[in-house]
Amino acid sequence: MASLDDEIRAAGGPMGLLRSGRSGAYQFPIKPEFTNWRDEMESWRKTAALMDLSHHMNDLTITGPDTYRLLADLGANSFKGFGPMKAKQFIAVGHDGNMVGDAILFCLADLHVRVVGRPPALNWIEFNAGVGGYDVEVTRDLRTLANPKGRELYRLQLQGPHATEIFEKVNGGPLPEIKFFHMGQFKIGQYTTTALNHRMSGFPGLEFFGPYAELEGVRDTLLAAGAEYGITQVGGRAYAAVATESGWIANTLPAIYSTPEMQAFREWVPAKSFEAHLALGGSFVSDRIEDYYVTPWDLGYTHIAKFDHDFIGRDALEARKDEPHRKKSWLVWDRESVAAIFSSMYEEGMGRYKGLEMPASFYTASQFDRIERDGELVGLGNLTSYSANARRWLTLGSIDESATEDGTRVELVWGEPDGGSDNPFVERHTQVRVGATVVPRPFAEVTQGSGNRVLANA
Repeated sequence: MASLDDEIRAAGGPMGLLRSGRSGAYQFPIKPEFTNWRDEMESWRKTAALMDLSHHMNDLTITGPDTYRLLADLGANSFKGFGPMKAKQFIAVGHDGNMVGDAILFCLADLHVRVVGRPPALNWIEFNAGVGGYDVEVTRDLRTLANPKGRELYRLQLQGPHATEIFEKVNGGPLPEIKFFHMGQFKIGQYTTTALNHRMSGFPGLEFFGPYAELEGVRDTLLAAGAEYGITQVGGRAYAAVATESGWIANTLPAIYSTPEMQAFREWVPAKSFEAHLALGGSFVSDRIEDYYVTPWDLGYTHIAKFDHDFIGRDALEARKDEPHRKKSWLVWDRESVAAIFSSMYEEGMGRYKGLEMPASFYTASQFDRIERDGELVGLGNLTSYSANARRWLTLGSIDESATEDGTRVELVWGEPDGGSDNPFVERHTQVRVGATVVPRPFAEVTQGSGNRVLANA
């Protein structure tokens, strides 16, 4: 069977493969809009947003005596105290200390963990489970687009100022206390669900799951109970922009394409995999694939990476911990720059700038846009979206610490050089420089009792 390594060699190297742009942007296979994406976006900050996470992520279930040892050997985060009904954000690095991927670990019972996320981290776990001689059983439940059997579990999220009231109504009383990144069970009408507390938006809410056959019943129960609180179903357009607001850089490039230590993994990953079809794009262009790799510190995982155990990549990561790192940051785009991009749609031919899709304007699976200060590269933007909550265009990315002070003025280069790459998902266009301001987060603290947030430095 052809492998990722075969695809890399046929393309003349990883850059040739990734710049071919076969995948386009990552897909969220749910209805694009239930009402309209603007109201749907505002619901997670004003009322209550019901999001369907059942379809776009892969699940990997691990059971057996070596379950915890396998995860600890691969995870750059501490596993002290990890066990049943607890969850963890899992971060995996390669032998060079660069990110392979991240995912969420759901420990459903002793030595029974369900890993949920994008394919790279899950594939890395499955590969090492096999070659490392671990006493575990690993099974897959693939995302809907690659799963002819159908999903095993539904996975929903209800988030917003009125989420707690809705949950208590369908449960018939107060919920059990569920600490941050812990799980608990309660009722949604006649159905029992298991919930994780991770607070996507900063407002109360839970992610919860159960047998897929119960999805429609659970959803109908919540919609009926939540009608008086303004519950809103969130479609794929609005959901695609969640990460930009919440601060999860979801579209990193896995550091698997070049190091010799990853050769066996590249030969194991199929040619039809996510990693082989991933599209790389944006205004940052380099001949070195390593220039696109990131460390946990670049993604804001400073508090998660721990050196209290041995894991793949520990020596390389520990050797780099005192080096200068980029810092996860947001940019607020200047209104004048946004207006110039939209007005260019009336120009003929190459006079137009790269289009802005609303609300989520990323057109490849892994996007890197240049962020410059005084003409010098100081960072890379990964996710750009319009926020109906902030009434602004925002970019989430990683920036040199020297340029992350609140209010720092920068420019983001929007669009690709030379009229755009050969990627068929990218129209012919002209690059443009976007004026922007660095902010530590897109929203200030919640005003006590108001339920509203204010854009930082608006």
